Amino acid sequence: MGATGHLDTAWRERTYHREWLWTQASRLFDFFQNRAFNPGGGFHELDVEGRPINPGNPIRGIHSTARMVHCFAIGSLLGRPGSDDIIDHGMRYLWEKHRDHERGGYHWSLDNSGLLDASKQGYGHAFVLLAASSAKVAGHPDADRMIADVTEVLDRRFWEEEHGAIAEEFNADWSPVPGYRGQNSNMHLTEALMAAFEATGDKAYLNKAERIADLIIRRKAGENGYRVPEHFHENWKLDKDYKGNEMFRPSGTTPGHWLEWARLILQLWSLGGKKHAWMPDAAKALFSQSIKLGWDEERGGFFYTLDWNDGPAKRNKLWWPMAEGAGAAAFLCEHLPSSFHETWYRKIWDGIARHFLDQDRGGWHEELTEEMVPSYTLFAGKGDIYHALQACLIPLYPATGSLTRGIVAAEGKM
Repeated sequence: MGATGHLDTAWRERTYHREWLWTQASRLFDFFQNRAFNPGGGFHELDVEGRPINPGNPIRGIHSTARMVHCFAIGSLLGRPGSDDIIDHGMRYLWEKHRDHERGGYHWSLDNSGLLDASKQGYGHAFVLLAASSAKVAGHPDADRMIADVTEVLDRRFWEEEHGAIAEEFNADWSPVPGYRGQNSNMHLTEALMAAFEATGDKAYLNKAERIADLIIRRKAGENGYRVPEHFHENWKLDKDYKGNEMFRPSGTTPGHWLEWARLILQLWSLGGKKHAWMPDAAKALFSQSIKLGWDEERGGFFYTLDWNDGPAKRNKLWWPMAEGAGAAAFLCEHLPSSFHETWYRKIWDGIARHFLDQDRGGWHEELTEEMVPSYTLFAGKGDIYHALQACLIPLYPATGSLTRGIVAAEGKM
């Protein structure tokens, strides 16, 4: 494992480490804030140099728009100048362009000519709820109407009471897209539901988050040795043979999601009054399995996906599992402190600093080969601030809720 120094003094408590994290967060804000802003509406995805990809006719995905709102709501709460303009810009585009004004719900993507993909996906609606909830904490005047709107859509169209989770996808006219249920959309909805609970105080959001976690983690992951299954049939029977989208629904299992769930479970446990005794042990097991099965012991980094024999399937290394690993380790170090969790918190940040930070151009490399060399098979450049920014800021605040809640509490306003 290499030298770890004085494990009795957590890195999260050291002045230099905290200042280093602040610096990395600021560099991310600097990289995305003005470059991604699209005067024609929404936001540009950026290439490796930080230039807009296809600036003449850029694609605006709903998750990208919503994530920018969420991240710059964080920026606004921190006091970063210019953040409120980003929130306004993104909220307007979500409401005026992504939203279906006739039939309700939010379309997946647009370009300059109009709708590119008119489908209505649970994943996208989860991020609309997250964006609106974060915008509410930041004081945006349109947040309440968007929270009410997307909540009504999620409750009426997506939520399946008999399962305690949401359906995956509908066509533009709300006709169902049959045959699939997915954990990824439900995982991100869990994050958004917690944010909505914190923003509104409505426990119905928290109850739904607990039901999703019970289905996906206590039951489905628990039945599979805390390897989180990704893909299911409509009755939530595991589909090990599923072949889908390499970016959003890759086949096999995805250790980065185990890490993401480890943090979310501890956040949910804390927000819910620590009443679900299974949650801390589940978070610990999810993190341990991701290290045991997903980490490349020779070169470092997490393999993107594994097969059902626990071998690497897609061997490239993406930035977001590293970011989620740092966030999960921070939560575990606070709630379940151990030398194992502290060592891996440090080791993950060591890997990020060495391989993923683009010191010359800014931002993080979003994809590396198995040999830890930048590559662009899944991602054309640097299209996303969300995972990396949260990784930098999560360790700076108490592991009791979302970043927006932590920032407000730290400022003495809550």
